[in-house]
Amino acid sequence: MKEYRFFTLVTALFVAVVIISNIASAKWVNLGLFTFDGGTILFPLSYIFGDILTEVYGYRRSRQVIWTGFGCALLMAIVLAIVGALPPAQGWENQEAYDKILGTTPRIVIGSLVAYFLGEFSNSFILAKMKVFTRGRWLFTRTIGSTVVGEGVDTVFFILIAFAGTLPVETLLAGVISNYVFKVGFEIVVTPVTYAIVNYLKRTERTDVYDDHTNFNPFAQFWAFRMRSPEYSEQGK
Repeated sequence: MKEYRFFTLVTALFVAVVIISNIASAKWVNLGLFTFDGGTILFPLSYIFGDILTEVYGYRRSRQVIWTGFGCALLMAIVLAIVGALPPAQGWENQEAYDKILGTTPRIVIGSLVAYFLGEFSNSFILAKMKVFTRGRWLFTRTIGSTVVGEGVDTVFFILIAFAGTLPVETLLAGVISNYVFKVGFEIVVTPVTYAIVNYLKRTERTDVYDDHTNFNPFAQFWAFRMRSPEYSEQGK
């Protein structure tokens, strides 16, 4: 198994973005014409990291990272729910505040997990397939094209599952539109940065994975932590 210098760092940043975004989503904000949950400010970075992971290390390693983020977010939701259910200590008078903010997190995380699962795997699948189809050319078409689909799926499922019935329909619709426009727009704006990071990692890691014969089933070997090379081909070693 080949060891990579920056794979662990990218994984850690990806998971941190997912967890922080879930907590920040408890608050809705308004910035001019845009209305969205607070997690939207940071969450688009998860798709940037997803693009980088798939483009440089391939779909199989990206799948491993997606499942890692999924497990960490689920663990966070369980712990927050247990802590919220435990009786508060004598003299601690912040239970109501905890319930109002972190008490909403489990539902938000459920919505986030479903949306995240569908959106992230859609994003990685499309990017990997487009890379094979284009033979590695026109990176911007892959990063933007995969985000258009992945963020669309993610945004609709997250807003509906996490907030349907708790907010007016007009607010939900505004949230979907604002989230989607902001996320896709963010991807487009930072495309030069994505190019720079991808090119640097390919040179430094001396790898460039093409998923010619990859099993794209998101559940395939998701429990395995060891990565075997026969499932994919690598160029640029």
